[in-house]
Amino acid sequence: MLLQSPPLLGFCAYSGTGKTTLLIRLIPVLNRQGLKIGLVKHAHHQFDIDHPGKDSYELRKAGACEMLVASAKRWALVHESPERKGEPTLEELLPHLSLSELDLVLVEGFKHEPLAKIELHRPSLGKPFLFPNDPHIIALATDQPPSEEIQLPVLDMNNSDEIAEFIMQRFLRK
Repeated sequence: MLLQSPPLLGFCAYSGTGKTTLLIRLIPVLNRQGLKIGLVKHAHHQFDIDHPGKDSYELRKAGACEMLVASAKRWALVHESPERKGEPTLEELLPHLSLSELDLVLVEGFKHEPLAKIELHRPSLGKPFLFPNDPHIIALATDQPPSEEIQLPVLDMNNSDEIAEFIMQRFLRK
């Protein structure tokens, strides 16, 4: 069972729909409301947050299975798991966040995880809706109003204030 404190809210969509773009616009709106936001993003490919030639990269490549790099203003932990066969679950990853310091955790990707999600949908991409097959989708954010009757709240994907207000009402105001 996924931890629900702080609240978790996922954003799911097909690749290229604009999940990251929306989150880049949404997080500052939520920050202006005084909220501390955590984010977990799924990457479908191998990635590095440090780069060849940097000490952290060289130490990790030398065989450190965990590399924590820290300064006065930030720290980052890179954990190597070459023996892992499948993708990590959200439940495995969440404890690595400073959950007690956060008001809300946004999750990009992890569309098969059982958490409340907002589906992003662009009709121009020609992809089907995800919500009919996912009972955890609680709203639809789109750049064009759907032609059919949708039994979910429909949000304007290009209106970060509207999406932030929906999140505040649904997740953060008791």
